[in-house]
Amino acid sequence: MNDFEDIRPYNDSEVPSALTRMVADPELLDLLLTREFPRITKVLPGIFTWILRPFLRRKLRNLMVGVSTVADFQAHMTSRLMAVLETTSDSYGFGGLDNIPSENTCLYMSNHRDIALDPAMVNLGLHKQGRPLVRIAIGDNLLSKPFAADLMRINRSFIVKRSVKGRREKFEALKNLSCYVRHSIVQEKVSIWIAQAEGRAKNGEDRTETALLKMLALSKGKDQSFAAATGELNIVPVAISYEYDPCDAQKAGELYAQQEGLTYVKDPYEDLDSIVKGLTGYKGRIQVNFGDPVADNYEDADSLATEVDRQIGINYQLFPTNIMAWAMQGNEQKVDILESLKSLWPKEDWLHAEQQFKNHINTLPLEHQAIAVGAYAAPVDNQLHYLSQQQGH
Repeated sequence: MNDFEDIRPYNDSEVPSALTRMVADPELLDLLLTREFPRITKVLPGIFTWILRPFLRRKLRNLMVGVSTVADFQAHMTSRLMAVLETTSDSYGFGGLDNIPSENTCLYMSNHRDIALDPAMVNLGLHKQGRPLVRIAIGDNLLSKPFAADLMRINRSFIVKRSVKGRREKFEALKNLSCYVRHSIVQEKVSIWIAQAEGRAKNGEDRTETALLKMLALSKGKDQSFAAATGELNIVPVAISYEYDPCDAQKAGELYAQQEGLTYVKDPYEDLDSIVKGLTGYKGRIQVNFGDPVADNYEDADSLATEVDRQIGINYQLFPTNIMAWAMQGNEQKVDILESLKSLWPKEDWLHAEQQFKNHINTLPLEHQAIAVGAYAAPVDNQLHYLSQQQGH
């Protein structure tokens, strides 16, 4: 395991010292306080945080009593997640896991809508069925602060080095990452979660990066084919759907800036804010559908990406928000298709749902609204495309 020291998650012996560092980190404490009390910390930034730091530190220590291993930490995080979902979602469900043998070690590859919640929901689905939790691939762009690196690595995250410069260095980092993924799944029999593409699909278009699949094959055996190497990883496509995206306004703003040719400059804490917003914002209903394990039938990255995309597109749970957004894009006249889509939710109060969705969209700046609607509508077009292919049209 020495080859993976700089990217692997923490082991049990490293948990106590990592927790001690986090609780002592003034930057983490100040960040939590400014998010909890935004107005007061703006008026009295230094004094207020200095006074409250000891109280928050004590509270965090109390929360961590009895947490001394990775499993303890994940159990704590799972119970906290379920408590948060009680107040920030209307319901959540999981499908498809019964089709995956419980003894299988898998590479769960999902679409990517939320930085922290996507892998957390996959883990929750596994936890509900009494299955082992996954290791989580996370970009080093999220670990610029020492407390963030500690937090993620305690939570079984391993590091994807995106910030590496230089062609040779990049290749070596990708190869090492590929070896780690294979080592985890094949040797250690520990499953992994990874997003199908770098960064969230801000426009609602879920597409697998072929570069990611090529990276996974970098660790293949000398005489092993691409198909055999990726088949050995037991890739399972996962479709994650949120009825409402707590970060939709932020995503639409970023896409608008790009559309207008403006330079979008990320705030140093923007990713952490997105994590908090994703966890604490309203999500409506949530569905996580696990697809079928991808066999070793795909001889290149393009054909494998096509199959992963197909499964995610077909298994994506379309919510009323998606259907209404699709109708708002000038599809109201496609009556038969619209009625077929609405039949997915026979008990839905469509007038109320439509009003709620339009009210939500109207809270966004006018120039961002069409972008947000487009992101909600994209999975409908995607699914209709795959259903049409399936029917041979």
